[in-house]
Amino acid sequence: MFNYKYLTREHLEGFDNYKYMAIDTSPLSVYVMHPFWNKVVELVPRWVAPNVLTFVGFLLTVLDFVLLSYYDYDYSAASTSVHNMTSPDQPLNGHPEVIPQKLWYLLAAFLFLAYTLDGIDGKQARRTQTSGPLGELFDHGLDSYSVFFIPACLYSIFGRWDFSIPPIRMYYVMWNLLLNFYLSHWEKYNTGVLFLPWGYDFSMWASTLLFVWTGIHGTGYYKRYIFGTYTLANGFEWLIYGTGIFTNLPVAIYNTYRSYTLRTGKMRSFSEALRPLWSILAVFTVTTVWVHKSSVLPDYDLRVVFLLIGTIFSNVACRLIVSQMSGQRCEGVSALVWAVCACAALGALLPAHEVTLLYSLTALTVAAHLHYGACVVRQMCDHFRISCFHIKQRSD
Repeated sequence: MFNYKYLTREHLEGFDNYKYMAIDTSPLSVYVMHPFWNKVVELVPRWVAPNVLTFVGFLLTVLDFVLLSYYDYDYSAASTSVHNMTSPDQPLNGHPEVIPQKLWYLLAAFLFLAYTLDGIDGKQARRTQTSGPLGELFDHGLDSYSVFFIPACLYSIFGRWDFSIPPIRMYYVMWNLLLNFYLSHWEKYNTGVLFLPWGYDFSMWASTLLFVWTGIHGTGYYKRYIFGTYTLANGFEWLIYGTGIFTNLPVAIYNTYRSYTLRTGKMRSFSEALRPLWSILAVFTVTTVWVHKSSVLPDYDLRVVFLLIGTIFSNVACRLIVSQMSGQRCEGVSALVWAVCACAALGALLPAHEVTLLYSLTALTVAAHLHYGACVVRQMCDHFRISCFHIKQRSD
């Protein structure tokens, strides 16, 4: 079942010669988090494989999403309110808390623990002398999936109706975060260096604190105007844009341009440098046309829409990460992207079956992506003669 070989011989040989290069200049990361993580990793037994830490952290993020899906599947829990405003700058009175407030503390703990485990997995690998390409691919591959889970959870704080942003605008917020992640790996594909964005550490802290604040004050706290008709949800929306692609894109372009002028990068041709962008831009274009032309999307089942987009994105991003780590040419458009195009076209031709197409495509996409990930990990384990979740002892 998981013996399919997605990686070619050239991919595996490229992994043999791979060397990790990253630059992290974030003050929060350098002066606060790394000293903290250096202490935390000492608490982890040396027999615990780094990939176990990575995977547990990812599962905690998924658990946040699952818990909120149970209490607030359609993102309406925070929008159920009594509209009796006393003044435009005051929160709603009598706002019922559908989501248990204690749950927000649990979500915050899970998210911060996931963030911590993601920060110490590489340190555990160096500590146990098990660093290698598999660990980085496993880490960044799961990170590409987590990118959608976190904002999908945060939207439950504001809800989809009153004092919030509509689902279609949350759709664009989601894509801003996804493209922000993708740009960093496109940048590495061309420069050979992963420039870690400042926004990651700040966003993880902000998300954790937002969960804690919601646990203290409830979702009713956000039912207020900042000024005029501008709400706290609008502030959240523009903060994401301001700290996302609008700031990361110029930096990525500059670092790529500088690698060409200094001749320190991969020195690909212009068309080859842009090649990884076509697949993700195709997904963005097709899904955007689909949700705008659809009579039911994205309002019908927003969580499934998010899951579909997040899964396809992760698959495209993982294929890019494989290419840049192995030094191979990035593939143009994957089969899953063509599947999205086909379903979007069928949805336009057969609107009565659009919901069925959405659920079928989502199930197919999740299954195909999990199969891809499992097969790639198995191939790399066989190639390097290692176990993903077990540290081989000398006697092994």
